[in-house]
Amino acid sequence: MRSRAALPRFASLLCLLFLPSVLSSSPRRQWILQRIPVVLPQQTKARPTPQFLNEARLDVASPCDPECHKKAPLPSYWDLRSLLAYETLHSDGQLTETAIGIYGYNPYSSTSPAYSSGSFGKAERSHVRKKRQIFGHDGRFSIAGQSFLLKYPFSVAVKLSTGCSGTLVGDRHVLTAAHCVHDGKNYVKGAQRLRVGFLKLKQRDAQHSSMYLPSNVSNHIEGGPAQYSPPANDKMKFQWIRAKRTHVPKGWIKGNANDIGMDYDYALLELKKPHKRRHMKLGVSPPAQRLPGRRVHFSGFDNDRPGQLVYRFCRAGEETSDLLYQHCDAQPGASGSGVYARMWDGRRRRWERKVIGVFSGHQWVEKKETSQEFNVAVRITPLKYAQICYWIKGNFVDCREG
Repeated sequence: MRSRAALPRFASLLCLLFLPSVLSSSPRRQWILQRIPVVLPQQTKARPTPQFLNEARLDVASPCDPECHKKAPLPSYWDLRSLLAYETLHSDGQLTETAIGIYGYNPYSSTSPAYSSGSFGKAERSHVRKKRQIFGHDGRFSIAGQSFLLKYPFSVAVKLSTGCSGTLVGDRHVLTAAHCVHDGKNYVKGAQRLRVGFLKLKQRDAQHSSMYLPSNVSNHIEGGPAQYSPPANDKMKFQWIRAKRTHVPKGWIKGNANDIGMDYDYALLELKKPHKRRHMKLGVSPPAQRLPGRRVHFSGFDNDRPGQLVYRFCRAGEETSDLLYQHCDAQPGASGSGVYARMWDGRRRRWERKVIGVFSGHQWVEKKETSQEFNVAVRITPLKYAQICYWIKGNFVDCREG
């Protein structure tokens, strides 16, 4: 009886999961290959040992709404060098600061699709709402059954010991939000001994009976035909791996969540050992109007559903050069999740999912008489792509196309 009861809800999930694929077939939305500037580390110096004073805050408050961000002046070359300089927290407690150089980039030109949508003023306006993280009907889906949890793309979602989520973007690298490890003034409690959790099923539940999905549906999930286990009694556990070092851009540290520094709410963790799972590639964030159905997707570990991986997608709303606003349903704990899109890779002749942003969280902006609220993602711009890619690869040669 349990299996039959789960079928209608599961069928709805399948329709939602793969609807963008259908919509994107006419016309076919493609990743645009572009030349990426170079961001190279220069001098590195030691910094005082952090104090690790406060707990990680899983929500974000800012007095700067989308219009405020759009009116901000373009950063100069020297501003960008300062903003993209970064700190590295090592697992032994040592802290370093690295200056960077930028090459092949003109801050006053709009050569990237990420900056040339021309749709900022035409985007949907955000409504005035009460303070909440769920917009109307809760559109989130808990993913259950090892055939989905351990299969790409859901398998790239991980949990941080500070309470946030993250996304695998390399053999031993995790992309997350900067506020998950740093509050803008200091590193949070637990950042020195940061751990990353990989969701697994307990062995006895992995042997439960399951049903096969039709191949025309399951093939949309990489790896071939998949199975679905009813979610009634699935028990989850995490396998934890320690972080070796954590990179945080100075743009976040100098600004923090109460300033325009929100544009730099991202961080990269390097694990002490490889995780042996498939990771998701990075991509430069295209304008929302170029996304299939204008939709974005992400999976994370929302606090109101402990031990469960929660998937959602929604229509992208307003955007600035660095931020993407949307009303995806989410709760604290999902922040740090990788926001991704699925489009056609013309060079490889296949559909490809790429991480195009980092979910910063639920943001409300207090006005004189009203408050506005949004869910905000930090977009991966060409410069951020160059920086994050260098952190992963250790060289710029492998980071020139994105």
